[in-house]
Amino acid sequence: MIQTKTIDGVLLRDMVVTGAALLEKNREAVDALNVFPVPDGDTGTNMSLTMASATKEVNQKEYLSAGEAAAALAKGALRGARGNSGVITSQLYRGFARALEGIERITPVQFAQALKRGAETAYKAVMKPKEGTILTVARVIAEEAVKQAERAPEDYDALFANILTTGDAILKKTQQMLPALTQAGVVDAGGRGLLLIYMGYAACLRGEEVPTEKLELSGDGTAAFEDDHDAIGEIKFAYCTEFLIQNLYPDILEEDIDSFRRRLNRIGDCVLVVGDLSLVKVHVHTNEPGKALEYGLSLGELVNLKIENMVQQRRDNQAAAQQKAEEEAPEKEYGMVAVSLGEGFNRIFADLMVDHVVEGGQTMNPSIEDLSEAIEKTHAKTVFVLPNNGNVILAAQQAAELCEDKRVLVVPTKNVAMGIAAAVAFQPEQSPEDNAAHMNEAAQRVRTGTVTYAVRDSELDNLHIHEGDIIGLYNGQIHTVGSNVHDVTRDLMREIVTEDDELITVYYGKDTAEADAQVLTDELAEMYSDCDVEMQPGGQPLYYYLVSVE
Repeated sequence: MIQTKTIDGVLLRDMVVTGAALLEKNREAVDALNVFPVPDGDTGTNMSLTMASATKEVNQKEYLSAGEAAAALAKGALRGARGNSGVITSQLYRGFARALEGIERITPVQFAQALKRGAETAYKAVMKPKEGTILTVARVIAEEAVKQAERAPEDYDALFANILTTGDAILKKTQQMLPALTQAGVVDAGGRGLLLIYMGYAACLRGEEVPTEKLELSGDGTAAFEDDHDAIGEIKFAYCTEFLIQNLYPDILEEDIDSFRRRLNRIGDCVLVVGDLSLVKVHVHTNEPGKALEYGLSLGELVNLKIENMVQQRRDNQAAAQQKAEEEAPEKEYGMVAVSLGEGFNRIFADLMVDHVVEGGQTMNPSIEDLSEAIEKTHAKTVFVLPNNGNVILAAQQAAELCEDKRVLVVPTKNVAMGIAAAVAFQPEQSPEDNAAHMNEAAQRVRTGTVTYAVRDSELDNLHIHEGDIIGLYNGQIHTVGSNVHDVTRDLMREIVTEDDELITVYYGKDTAEADAQVLTDELAEMYSDCDVEMQPGGQPLYYYLVSVE
């Protein structure tokens, strides 16, 4: 039973930390509540990473004031928000914090009102809010919490009993509120994630331990040595390997240390072996760091191990030098930032003069902070952002609002094919507004098919889908199902291509052999002889093919 009458900053922090922990323990179960049986359901992951950022921020210092603690939580959540569910979670905390400005200790009435303010803020952040989602769960819980707090203004126990009961009831109703949820037979993943957070709040207030099991959810020398990697001309040996050998074995002699030094010289250069039978410091540049460690283990115990990739270190230094040069150069009129996942797509965007590529997409949505940093690093007055994923658009819009020193225009591209079309349509002589319009128009002309595999059995639109089946999606909807990637892709194209189309581009994923992609491309060229058919390595994970038609 909850005995407290008010919540201060320390207790609020503990509540949120507990809620975040409970969500993380059940993250995979929330991820599994995905409407489509594709292997990229990440709502639980996005919300958990967002909460981790919030708890990191509130743990920076001890906040006695509840209002200050709430503000820190909102700041952290916004910085780390990932995906639509993460962004909405950050907005719930943003409104919650605004309602508690200047409040030292929160009463039940104030807590309920803050929940309501959070839900209202989240709704405003979404262009077209849908009922049956995390928004609905947050709103209904808050509305009923306000009524309960009015009935018992000093009773946190009754308030949280109401929150959890109401939350469970509305969560179950989400399955009937959205047709997609009804067909998939699941409740809303974001709503479930939010309810887990609130369950953590209640557990903290009741002094309960967070369950260790998943819930049933029916879900850091002895000699001075300066190693200047930048002074090396051609890097012949890539790995700078350092360690100490201590507690040398009783039978080890000085001659053994000399022999160890000679062995290192055979597998690398810049060898340093100094010390005595009490402690030996080792340094070597080698392409076989494992062998260096193995040789060291024959003498004694290894501590303070450090292996650095000097090739990557040089790349990073060169990139930093290039960035510094760009920052010191006059600011250009236009720049572009694109979200991409796959080496092939990254190269394509680089060829299209995109300034910064943010890694992310279906399997891991970039955070608002990731996007903001890329925008800020773009040395231009106006920056066009290509989210290239429907679950990244909202985060991109929030990132744009945070970048006050430059104009940021988000082109709402839902996949990389649309992003490529938008980048191709960019014309430097046009105004920002005209460019945004033309880029969006070009993107919307692209129709996209994707081919992946099902991660569970499902019934959707009269399609009988079994775990492991190959499935083809057209503009996000499953259209074809089969057991063969080639056949499913070919059948999917029959659903997409029309007689008015002129260009088909086949982007093959990292798990697809180039030879297989070439066979498919040649067959499509025969099927659609009036179209130009091209093949490009996309390198995308999870999806065997992404095919664009325009």
